Amino acid sequence: MNADELKRKYSLNSIRMKLVLGVMILTFPLISIMIYYSVYSTEVVRNQVADSYKNMMILYMSQVDKSLEDIDKYMNNTVVVDSDFVAYQLSNSDYDFNFNKILMFNKLSNDIGMYKSVNSFFLYAPKRNDMLRVTRDSDSIEEEEEMFNAIRHTVDSNTDPKRFYTKSWEVQKINDTYYMMYVLKSGDVYFGAWIEANKLMVPFRTIDFGANGGALFASQNGVPMTNEDLVNRNQVLLNADMEKYYLSGKDRHFLVVGEPSSKGNFNLVALVPDEKILEKLPYLRKIVELVTLACLISLPLGLYFLRRTIIHPLNRLMAAMKRIRNGQLESRIDAVPSSDEFIIVNETFNTMMSQIQELRINVYEEQLSKQKEELQRLQLQINPHFFMNSLNVLYNLAKVKNYELIKEMSLSLMQYFRYMFRSNLNLVKLKEELEHTRNYFRIQELRFPGSLTCEINAPEFLIDTYVPPLIIQTFVENTVKHAVTLDEAIHITITVDVTDLEGVPCIHIVIQDTGKGFPDKILALLQRGESLVTEQGEHVGIWNVQRRLRLLYGQSERISFSNGSPRGAIIEMTLPIHSKKLTGGTDHGSTINSR
Repeated sequence: MNADELKRKYSLNSIRMKLVLGVMILTFPLISIMIYYSVYSTEVVRNQVADSYKNMMILYMSQVDKSLEDIDKYMNNTVVVDSDFVAYQLSNSDYDFNFNKILMFNKLSNDIGMYKSVNSFFLYAPKRNDMLRVTRDSDSIEEEEEMFNAIRHTVDSNTDPKRFYTKSWEVQKINDTYYMMYVLKSGDVYFGAWIEANKLMVPFRTIDFGANGGALFASQNGVPMTNEDLVNRNQVLLNADMEKYYLSGKDRHFLVVGEPSSKGNFNLVALVPDEKILEKLPYLRKIVELVTLACLISLPLGLYFLRRTIIHPLNRLMAAMKRIRNGQLESRIDAVPSSDEFIIVNETFNTMMSQIQELRINVYEEQLSKQKEELQRLQLQINPHFFMNSLNVLYNLAKVKNYELIKEMSLSLMQYFRYMFRSNLNLVKLKEELEHTRNYFRIQELRFPGSLTCEINAPEFLIDTYVPPLIIQTFVENTVKHAVTLDEAIHITITVDVTDLEGVPCIHIVIQDTGKGFPDKILALLQRGESLVTEQGEHVGIWNVQRRLRLLYGQSERISFSNGSPRGAIIEMTLPIHSKKLTGGTDHGSTINSR
C-alpha cells in the first residue's frame, strides 16, 4: 500500500475516521486519566524501590571495596617494609632464592587466613620463570597450571608501564570462572592476589530480590561475572553506566540497579523482577486497572459494532472500486445482508458497472480498429521522389535504347512495388526484407553507377525469423538520399546477429555507411527520441519506422543512432525473435502487439 492509498484510507474526511474519532472523543478522557494514574503510581513505587536497592548496593559495594582496600594495604606494606619479601626480591643465588621463597610461603600461608575473600596470593619472578602460589583451598594440577598461564600472560603481554603501580583490581576469566586480580610490581618480582567473584556474593544470598531476582557482579563492558544464568535466561542488558536505574529483559522485566566499584573495573548489580515491585502497590491501583480494562474492552466492542454495520459495507464498496480502477471491470459487489441504504447503493453500483463495461468494450474495439488502420497506412507510405526518379531513369535508358537495363529496372520496380503494396502483414521473414533491400539497392545502383556498394551479412538460422517490413530498406533509402553523391563512393554494411536483451534472445540489426554521418543537431534529436518530420515531409521514413516499432513491440524494442569513427552513420535495432508470422487480431499474451 503506497502513501496515497494510506492517506485516502485514513483521511479525516472519511466516514471511517469520523466514526472512530467520535467514539474516541467520548472515551479518551476517562481512559487517559486512568492510564495516567496507573503509570504515575507505578513510577512512584518503582522509584522508591530503586532508591532502596540503590542504597543497599552502595552499602554492600562499600563493604566489598573496604575488603579489597585492606588487601591492597597488606600487599603494599609487604612490598615496602617486609624483610622477607625484600630478601626474596634481591636473592642472587638459587639457594638464597629458594630459602627466601620458603620464608615467603610461610608468611603468606599465615596471613591469608586474615583475608577470607582471598583465594590465592602469588609471587611471580619472570627471570627465573618461577611461581609461588599460596591458596586457601587446594587446587587441581590443571587449575594450578591455568592460573600460572593466566598470570604469566597478564605480566608478559603488558604494554602499560604504569599498570602494576596503580591500586586497581582487574577482572580475569579462567575456565568460565571470573576472578578479581590485583598485581604489584617491585623490581623484577610481581606480587598479586586472586579473589573468585562468587566468594564476594556470599553476603547477598540473604537479601530478598524476589523469586526470580538476584544480585551479581558484572564487568564494565556489561558481561556478567556471576549469576550468568539469570542474565542470559531473561536476556537482561547490563549497561556500563550504573548511575541510573532502568528496566530490561525479554519475557520478564527486571529493575536493574547497580553501583560501580571504586577499587576495580566491575559493578555490583541487583536484578529485581518488576512483579516484585508492583506487589507493593495499593489495592486502589488494581481497581483503577480494572476500570481502565473495562473501558478498553468496551471501546473495541463499540468499534466492532460500527465496523460490522458501516465500515465493512464501505470497505466492500471501496474494494470493488479499486479493482475496477485497476482494470477489473467484471468486479461486482457481492450481495450480503446489510443496511437498506447500502443494499440500494450496491445494486445501483453493480448496474452502473455493467453498463460501463459494455460501453468500454465497444470503445476499445473501435480503438483497435483505428490502430490497425494506422499501422497499415504507415506501411503503405511511398516516397514520391523515388517513384519520379525511377521513371526518369527508365526514360533515359529508353533514349539510349538500353533494353536490357530497362527490363532489369522494370523487373526491380515491379518487385519493389509488389513488396510495398502487401497489406495485412505486420511481420515478414527476414530473408524477404533483405531481398527487398537488395532489390532497392539494385535500383539505386542503376541511378548512381559506380557510386554505391552494399554488403549484407546474416546467418542462415535467422533468415526465417520474422521482422516488421521496410525497417532495413528505410534506413538504406535514408543513406542514399542524404549521403550518396557522384564525387565519392558510399559503402553500406548491413549486419544481422543474435543478442541478449534482459534475458530475452533478440535480433540485433546494424546498418552502417561510410558517408558524412548524421549532423550533430539531427543526431541529438534522434538520440532523445524526438520527431524529425518537417513541414516538407523530410525524415518521415525514420519516424515511420520508430512509430511502427512502438505499435508492434511496445517497450520491448531498442533503436539507437550514432556516428562512426572517423565518419559514417550507424543505426542499431534490437527486436524480439519471432519464428511465427502474426496476422490481424490482438494477442495480449504476446510480446508483439499484433493489432
